[in-house]
Amino acid sequence: MSREILRYQQVSKQYKLGETVIHALSKVSFSVMKGEFSAIVGPSGSGKSTLLHLGAGLDRPTSGSVFLNGQEIQNIKEKDMAIIRNQMVGFIFQTFNLIPVLTIKENVEYPCLLYSATKHNRYRVTELLELVGLADQMNKRPNMLSGGQRQRVAIARALVNNPSIVFADEPTANLDHATGESIMALLLQLNVELGTTFIFSTHDPRIMDKARRIIRVEDGRLLADTAHLDMSGQTV
Repeated sequence: MSREILRYQQVSKQYKLGETVIHALSKVSFSVMKGEFSAIVGPSGSGKSTLLHLGAGLDRPTSGSVFLNGQEIQNIKEKDMAIIRNQMVGFIFQTFNLIPVLTIKENVEYPCLLYSATKHNRYRVTELLELVGLADQMNKRPNMLSGGQRQRVAIARALVNNPSIVFADEPTANLDHATGESIMALLLQLNVELGTTFIFSTHDPRIMDKARRIIRVEDGRLLADTAHLDMSGQTV
C-alpha cells in the first residue's frame, strides 16, 4: 500500500488581476508521505499559501494535477470535495477563522455537525481541548482568548474529524515568538502522538527548525526539497 498522501504533478496556477496575469506557481512537482511534518518555506508571494490551498482542494490548478490520497481532486465536484475536506483534511489559518458568536467548544465541534459526521467524533471535542490546554476555557467565546489560545482552538477544530492531513498556513504569523514556538511544539507533539500528516507554510527561520523536511519555493518555483538536519547532521 502506498504511503503517499499528497502529490503535486507539474502544477501551475495563474490569477488574472485586470489585464495582468499573475503566475503564482509554475510546474511544481513533489509528494508528501503519510506521517510527514513538512514546511513549505519562502518569502511572501512565493506560492506557499497557493500550494496549501490547492492541496486541500480549496482552489484548482490552472494546469497539472493534484492528487489527495490517490484521487485527482481538481476533477471532483465542489460538493463532493467539501465532504472529502470535512472527512480527511484539516486546515489551520493564520487568522484563526473562528466563529465569534460560538463558544470555544462549539467552534471545535462545528465540523462534526456537517455532512452527517458521527456522534463519536463529537466526543473528541473535550479530549482535544484538553490536549491543547484549553479544557477550562471551552465555554468562553473567541474574543475572550489570547491570540495563542485562539490558534490552539483552531488546531483542535482542524483535528476533530480525525483528518489524514492537516494544512497550516503561516500558523504563527500573528503570534509573538514565544507563543509561536509553543504552537509549533504542539503541532509536532500531535504529529508524533496521533500520526497526523502536517504540511505548513512559513517564512520564519525560527519556525523552520521544528520541521523534518523543508520544501523551498520562490517566485512560484520549487527551489529545493531536503530533509532538515540538526547540528550533528541527523535528520530531525
